[in-house]
Amino acid sequence: MSEKLPWPDLAGRIIDDGTGRWHVLPVRVYFEDTDAGGIAYHASYIRWCERGRTDFLRLLGTDSRRLIDGSDSHEPAAFVVRRMNCEFLRPSRMDDILEVETRVKALGGASVTLLQTVKNGARAVFEAEVTVVLVAVSGKPLRLSSAIRTGFGGGAAGQ
Repeated sequence: MSEKLPWPDLAGRIIDDGTGRWHVLPVRVYFEDTDAGGIAYHASYIRWCERGRTDFLRLLGTDSRRLIDGSDSHEPAAFVVRRMNCEFLRPSRMDDILEVETRVKALGGASVTLLQTVKNGARAVFEAEVTVVLVAVSGKPLRLSSAIRTGFGGGAAGQ
């Protein structure tokens, strides 16, 4: 018997369409996410994108905890941010419902470059290009497994 999840959409959802495989995560702008004027604080977008990347990985069949404790690979590892380029396009306000879209741009030997867009309805309010690298606890880069590559929509040899 399979376990019924009490909140099946808590991690968002993966969409497979003509543009590839990508992830969407809904977020609400809470008071804690805003500055004194009720506008979403710039660091909130970074947190929301981190959640999008984490839940994308989770829905692909792995998660950060299993990578870190080594039960998902030969040695304990984690994805770490190597580079992030951000564009703050429009303000978001308290109680806005946003969607964080995460798409794979490129797969390297040990890295994944993702395009992340935070939208309010159809309108983009924030965009980021983020490169993450899979590293061992020692700090040594590790090759992406074929399972991770396939999950992100790339072949075993990469994209």
